[in-house]
Amino acid sequence: MLGATGTIGRSTVAALVRRGHDVICFVRARSGVGGSITPADMARLFAGATVRVADPTDPVSLSRDGFAGERFDAVVSCMASRTGAPNDAWAIDHRAHINVLDAARQAGIVHFAQLSAICVQKPLLTFQRAKLAFEAALIESGLRYSVVRPTAFFKSLSGQIERVRRGQPFLVFGDGTLTACKPISDTDLADYLAGCLENESRWNRILPIGGPGEAITPRQQGEALFSLLGRAPKFKRVPVALLDAIIGGLGMLGRIAPALADKAELARIGRYYATESMLVLDPQTGAYDAAATPSTGTETLFDFYRSVLAGAEAPERGDHAVF
Repeated sequence: MLGATGTIGRSTVAALVRRGHDVICFVRARSGVGGSITPADMARLFAGATVRVADPTDPVSLSRDGFAGERFDAVVSCMASRTGAPNDAWAIDHRAHINVLDAARQAGIVHFAQLSAICVQKPLLTFQRAKLAFEAALIESGLRYSVVRPTAFFKSLSGQIERVRRGQPFLVFGDGTLTACKPISDTDLADYLAGCLENESRWNRILPIGGPGEAITPRQQGEALFSLLGRAPKFKRVPVALLDAIIGGLGMLGRIAPALADKAELARIGRYYATESMLVLDPQTGAYDAAATPSTGTETLFDFYRSVLAGAEAPERGDHAVF
């Protein structure tokens, strides 16, 4: 198991353990957001699983400390770059996964289940191209594969809960109906990923997947939050042109200061999510199709909002957040 320390990774470890798999998590010495999770924490996080400290960016460490000369049946990877910045994306979303793929072949792996992203359908960003490059390598490897491309995660849509609770307006780009998605919970996605090892209908396939219910827009997300709080909806519109201006300015400055070039890429990522739906893209029409986007699971985004407003802890959102 790779990427076990992320929120989806933790849920996936638990799902695999529940299904009776012997799970070994390969983790770096310091993992999680800001390297906040140490090996001592991991034994507590991954009940029923074994933890091995191995660096997937280092082929020697991966083979010596991770696979350790043993035979394995499957790899499940929820590993992903933290920021999506070019260097990070190519190092983790592509190169580290190639390292894992090479080591997996030597370890007798039969099945490789890869957590990707539905946004790679329209690859305008570096991290999307890096993910696609690994998907292609996996498909060409001859191993049995399942490439899972989920829609929006609950954690990525949780950033405005406290803002609305404080009485501030819900921020939307345009009129709040530019995009739509079928949000999926960590638990439902983890169950789907774990099922890829057993369900033959998910073998050797690219699998877009969303959560239960109809596709929802950002405006509907805001309306639901206000309704759960018993308040009248209040929105503040953010023009997409503002993001364009930020991207342009940072892009120019990035020619002088590399750090600003990375910030420009983060702004491009924000613009992408502000203007592109996380649904299946019809290659013939170029339109996003909610009806063609499969659903799984039982927990809706509004169930999640209700639980957080009732006192449940909101997930750590990390480096990828528009709001």
